[in-house]
Amino acid sequence: MTASRPAPDFVGYPEVRRGVRALLESRADVHRRPVPACPEWTVADLLGHLAGIAARVLERHGGTVPPSPPPSIPALLDHWDDVGEDLDRRLAEAGGRSGEIMVMDAYTHELDLRAALGVPPPVEHAAWAPSFEVLVRGFSGSVAGRGLPALRVRTTGGSEWTAGAGRPTATVTAPAHELYRALAGRRSLGQLAGLEWTAAPGPWLPAFSWGPFSPPRAPGF
Repeated sequence: MTASRPAPDFVGYPEVRRGVRALLESRADVHRRPVPACPEWTVADLLGHLAGIAARVLERHGGTVPPSPPPSIPALLDHWDDVGEDLDRRLAEAGGRSGEIMVMDAYTHELDLRAALGVPPPVEHAAWAPSFEVLVRGFSGSVAGRGLPALRVRTTGGSEWTAGAGRPTATVTAPAHELYRALAGRRSLGQLAGLEWTAAPGPWLPAFSWGPFSPPRAPGF
């Protein structure tokens, strides 16, 4: 891997919360807007999910969750911050890696929210690298578990990872944001096949279905 060391979870997680707040604080009227990347959710549903995950992780780290808020955007944002600020401290005390799956989930949904609101992805974000590491590990397990040859995953900026076991027999290259969305189940099979491959992509396409993720039927956002 040639990427820089990922930021700890207590650094990436508050940056996600700040990003989501900045997106929604002046858009309280979008609470019923659908989120195309999560077809069954509205914006309020997505925010409720983020706050709920934070509450469960806080409990696992020994914290006490405050009472659930009303289902409004301002109340959910404040509740998520209340839980998150306590959680940030506990994540730091735990070494800065125990919340990495939560950070990946939150950052992925920040990108979902940006897509739903027509806002471009951030140029830089502290949560990107640790979240991408989680996704690559999951994808790598899927490649290996299906008995597929190892695949080199490379950004157009030059960072690269190996998915699977052994020497890579092919490389897939795309901009960092596109690779992230591909590994997080936000790109269709057609979009995946349309990335830059050094070999026919067909053998590896099934490996993009892993854990909670699978390519959508229609092109993703």
